[in-house]
Amino acid sequence: MDKAIVIGIAGGSGSGKTLVSRNILEDLGSDKVVILEQDNYYKNLEHLSYEERIKVNYDHPDALDDELLISHLKDLIARHPINQPLYDFKIHCRKKETRRIEGSLIIILEGILILDNPILRELMDIKVFVDTDADLRFIRRLKRDILERGRSLEAVIKQYTETVRPMHLEFVEPTKRYSDIIVPEGGYNWVAVDLLKTKIKALLREKGELI
Repeated sequence: MDKAIVIGIAGGSGSGKTLVSRNILEDLGSDKVVILEQDNYYKNLEHLSYEERIKVNYDHPDALDDELLISHLKDLIARHPINQPLYDFKIHCRKKETRRIEGSLIIILEGILILDNPILRELMDIKVFVDTDADLRFIRRLKRDILERGRSLEAVIKQYTETVRPMHLEFVEPTKRYSDIIVPEGGYNWVAVDLLKTKIKALLREKGELI
């Protein structure tokens, strides 16, 4: 079988990456598209206490298990299944269970730092950066972390000012220059998203996969 097509979707936390990814999946179909989330590839820190884990800077590239992510992405590109780790953000640790992902025609690799790693960039057919204003990203992150991850308002603000914002400026924002497509205004820019889907469909036609 032909190698899978890899679409890398990067951008700051709360930029709308997931919305873009889900829109592509819904349009092209779950039989053709799988989503691989970088968020599940934080290093396994179960050997540390909870008090030690909450002090880790999770917005720095060193917090990520890039070696495992690259290995899994290569397997999926070759249409081999993987057992993806699952990350529990409430306790800052990997879950015991994993998620089975089968090989597919299109792989969407989503994450804030996927364009920071040159090996990951080389594996992508299309590199996308979802660009959204900082105030909107912060509001979305605030809602998500409180409602989905059990964080307090004070904890979210503290993390944003001490690590999220400075790490975004140092590591995430500069990777915009590696992107092939920039989607301004986040995932609600339907014109840009439709153009991205048109490009993906063109790649599929080149492989003889009609959409």
